[in-house]
Amino acid sequence: MKLAKNLRRLSLAVSAATALSLAGAVQAADTIKVGVLHSLSGTMAISETTLKDTMLMLIEEQNKKGGLLGKKLEAVVVDPASNWPLFAEKARELIEKEKVDAVFGCWTSVSRKSVLPVFEELDSLLFYPVQYEGEESSKNVFYTGAAPNQQAIPAVDYLMEQGVKRWVLAGTDYVYPRTTNKILEAYLKAKGVAAGDIMINYTPFGHSDWQSIVADIKKFGSAGKKTAVVSTINGDANVPFYKELGNQGISAEDIPVVAFSVGEEELSGIDTKPLVGHLAAWNYFMSVESDANDAFIEAWHKFIKNEERVTNDPMEAHYIGFNMWVEAVKKAGTTDPAAVGQAIVGVAVPNLSGGLSAMMPNHHITKPVLIGEIQDDGQFQIVSQTPGLVVGDAWSDFLEGSKDIIADWRAPLSCGNYNVKTAKCSGQNY
Repeated sequence: MKLAKNLRRLSLAVSAATALSLAGAVQAADTIKVGVLHSLSGTMAISETTLKDTMLMLIEEQNKKGGLLGKKLEAVVVDPASNWPLFAEKARELIEKEKVDAVFGCWTSVSRKSVLPVFEELDSLLFYPVQYEGEESSKNVFYTGAAPNQQAIPAVDYLMEQGVKRWVLAGTDYVYPRTTNKILEAYLKAKGVAAGDIMINYTPFGHSDWQSIVADIKKFGSAGKKTAVVSTINGDANVPFYKELGNQGISAEDIPVVAFSVGEEELSGIDTKPLVGHLAAWNYFMSVESDANDAFIEAWHKFIKNEERVTNDPMEAHYIGFNMWVEAVKKAGTTDPAAVGQAIVGVAVPNLSGGLSAMMPNHHITKPVLIGEIQDDGQFQIVSQTPGLVVGDAWSDFLEGSKDIIADWRAPLSCGNYNVKTAKCSGQNY
């Protein structure tokens, strides 16, 4: 009798546990999980926290439209804390534990390189929203920020048109600045610039003592040739760098700086009056005049509940990438990463400049290139713009090891590293 009661209790307990497990599975299946992988602390929080908020806004707006495939979207936010190995751990957590269907995140190339093996191993999707050095095309990554030919090369071309003859390539010491500057150095030399007219300098993340470096830049610019700084300085190191330029009286008329990692968000934390006339090259500025941009800014201010908050280029990249993912999911009829990855090539969605950006077979997108001058209100006046959209180039035309390589993730090639001379695919493919 006692044994029968115990068996009955065990059966009821197992049934209850099974019911709870099934209920949990049903509840989990009721939402589509979207991973958000951005630093909310550490040196990169100055730039990345806003991108987390952008994703929350985009997900909220999509849910107001009815969600996706009849389900609500659920944001799963993690903080890799500007710690590059931790990015990989958090990416694995999002994919394996949280079961997200796609991840939007990373800023620095070192963080992207850290997570890349995880996304390829687990066959999940990363949408990467920041300008980078190129020299990469993964089946599992969609590069919605600028490749060098969509930012760095046009910026140098613009400065050459302004008569610049000497070049300071100043960057944070990691893969993006080093590779970008390698491309720029080769490009400048191909344009006839002498090696002695190129100065290259790297500093660690979070660098704060710029006095001697800025003094060296000032001295380099005193040789009688018009000099410019091409800046790939990242994160909160930009604040003391620009402050020191002002301290040493370096104006845009003397030595203009064109930055690839400084936008409206970074300028909102400093006094921009001494910086008026310095430049940035991006694919979007808050000052762009278009109905799409007006609507985006209005939605952002409403969501963030602060009329003073600015918008910037990586925010637009997330806007484009998220909407591309949504359309690809609709096209595929599923959130399965492999199916979405196949469906997304060729998808075109509105950008914030008033045109359409398309996902190309190399997993890069089409974008306009804009050069803007810093104004005293922290905004940018657009001084140059490409007449049309520029296709992102995964592999540089100016590096010996890259100029013969193309990426095309469509069948039959299905390769991100295809050498047109040897007719061989290196690295990952389908």
